[in-house]
Amino acid sequence: MAKKIEKTNAARLLDRAKIDYELVPYTVDENDLAATHVAEELGEPIEQVFKTLILKGDRNGFLVCVIPGDREVDLKKAAKISGNKSVQMLPMKELLPTTGYIRGGCSPIGMKKRFPTFLHATCLDFTHIYISAGVRGLQLKIDPQALIGYTEAVVADLTE
Repeated sequence: MAKKIEKTNAARLLDRAKIDYELVPYTVDENDLAATHVAEELGEPIEQVFKTLILKGDRNGFLVCVIPGDREVDLKKAAKISGNKSVQMLPMKELLPTTGYIRGGCSPIGMKKRFPTFLHATCLDFTHIYISAGVRGLQLKIDPQALIGYTEAVVADLTE
């Protein structure tokens, strides 16, 4: 019998909002938390597996950038689109206290507080994308339009 997948807080929030999604488990490698590993485990193209990054702006505080797993966030673009003069990556030790999530399990849905969210424009190239469900080893397969609507994300070019 297949092991029952425990619903995460992110999944429960989507249920409450009546948004369709699918929970997709994968095998975690504690030594390789990269999105490329997740994509390989899922058997999906890396362009469709998005990672969630938390940045801190000099003017507007924290922001969430959701970008394709094989890309790097462009800090200048992220600053401009978020109304900051500059932004920097949130130090790892601040991730859990700020978001409630750990590295490799950070979802743009269900953080401790709602932060401005920015979703890379290539998400619109797909009928569904993968984002963290809020724990390592579990992804949410979701329609990017539903994610944009739920998180009130701004869609923009965020990468180098």
